[in-house]
Amino acid sequence: NLVKKYCPKRSAKDEEPRFTSCIAFFNILNELNDYAGQREVVAEEMGHRVYGELMRYSHDLKTERKMHLQEGRKAQQYLDMCWKQMDNSKKKFERECREAEKAQQSYERLDNDTNATKADVEKAKQQLNLRTHMADENKNEYAAQLQNFNGEQHKHYYIVIPQIYKQLQEMDERRTIKLSECYKGFADSERKVIPIISKCLEGMILAAKSVDEHRDSQLVIDCFKSGFEPPGDFPFEDYSQNIYRTISDGTISTPKQEGMRIDSKTTVGKAKGKLWLFGKKPKPQSPPLTPTSLYTSSTPNGSQYPIFSIEPVHYCMSDIKTGKPRIPSFRSLKRGWSVKTGPALEDFSHLPPEQRRKKLQQRIDELNRELQKETDQKDALIKMRDVYEKNPQMGDPSSLQPKLAETMSNMDRLRMEIHKNEAWLSEVEGKVAARTDRRHSSDINHLVTQGRESPEGSYTDDANQEVRGPPQQHAHPNEFDDEFEDDDPLPAIGHCKAIYPFDGHNEGTLAMKEGEILYIIEEDKGDGWTRARRQNGEEGYVPTSYIDVTLEKNSKGS
Repeated sequence: NLVKKYCPKRSAKDEEPRFTSCIAFFNILNELNDYAGQREVVAEEMGHRVYGELMRYSHDLKTERKMHLQEGRKAQQYLDMCWKQMDNSKKKFERECREAEKAQQSYERLDNDTNATKADVEKAKQQLNLRTHMADENKNEYAAQLQNFNGEQHKHYYIVIPQIYKQLQEMDERRTIKLSECYKGFADSERKVIPIISKCLEGMILAAKSVDEHRDSQLVIDCFKSGFEPPGDFPFEDYSQNIYRTISDGTISTPKQEGMRIDSKTTVGKAKGKLWLFGKKPKPQSPPLTPTSLYTSSTPNGSQYPIFSIEPVHYCMSDIKTGKPRIPSFRSLKRGWSVKTGPALEDFSHLPPEQRRKKLQQRIDELNRELQKETDQKDALIKMRDVYEKNPQMGDPSSLQPKLAETMSNMDRLRMEIHKNEAWLSEVEGKVAARTDRRHSSDINHLVTQGRESPEGSYTDDANQEVRGPPQQHAHPNEFDDEFEDDDPLPAIGHCKAIYPFDGHNEGTLAMKEGEILYIIEEDKGDGWTRARRQNGEEGYVPTSYIDVTLEKNSKGS
């Protein structure tokens, strides 16, 4: 969640972060993401090997424990049943003995009675014998039941119950061993990810060490470098000339050219709302001058000093101040620092010279890339048209003419744009070179005798040198190089292997055998054909679907 929250969502137009602190932060985010992934691995291991295994084993233990307890209850119930049988036989034997005693007393009483008949005595004797016989049988049955109960009771307490307790003990020992294994599995899952986590932490340390404050400072300098020259020294204005000037000279004193100066209110009004980097802009001793208000002041020896404007430096410094003064988060750094330079113009003349040169160079590079795309598209259309002309059943060549005309028109437009931007770029580079030469000359002579300020803040000796045309090599490329450019073979950008054989009867095609290895010198432009070369130098087009292409990295355009 932390990585998703702080990792910026870049669009295709956003630039990559340039500051080393931002790059280090993104690297730390990536390492933190890997670290979080390892924590997820630990969580999955705990879920499967620890928690899940314990839950399954706990369910099995409950089932086994229930089975052992049920066996114990059955053994106890069987013992109780044996005791009841023995107790019943005992009670029955006791009852039969009492009946036999009663029958014996009755027989003895009748036998001693003289009034009793013989039949009654015989009957009482038979009853006695019957009861005695039944008492003997119950006695035997009771003895058998007692012996059986004693045996079962011994078996219950010395064999069955100890066996059940032993099984319960073994079950609990297995449970303890399983807990130990799970504890070990938990530690193993942590130990497995320690090397990767250590690498993540090392990557974070390396990312922290990669922060280079000097490089970041240089990026800021390159971003805000204006190219303006600091203001020149204020000249010495000799007010004592009128004292030494006599009336016989026949000259009329020329008042100060107040009208040539720019109203300070107007100058301040243009920079209203812009603050100096170190507070409010300091008021100069004299009103700041622009190229239109530049004038010179004479000294007694006739020398003239140009009065330079300090407005360009104020423009640069105030733009830095009016940029975003705070960086609320790392997301605001991913596109670099932006400078508010007012309304954008086509030639970027509203920017300082260095920034203007960078913008123009970026636009020229973009236009060149677009021109290259249009050129590739034109070549593909021409190639497709040739294929259609040779094989009319594949398509109508005239259907490609509107698209080809549109592509040619786009190429002409892009060339004009490139020419125009190169002219502006040459103008900026020419002024920068002129300013460098003038600065070198000023260092030698320690005095600038003549000068004029260009709109970008540079000074040249001639007003006609303000706008320079593009260098000759930009406007007219070397025709000698173009004439022999196609003599050199195209470099190989990869290789391919023929999957199917190809006859190559048509003109411009290259025959190949199945399994043959060829060099790739031009990719498929969308028409289904790839340009290839044999080792002997023979070139031609082969169907893209007939080959297995392998492009080499960093080889295109080398």
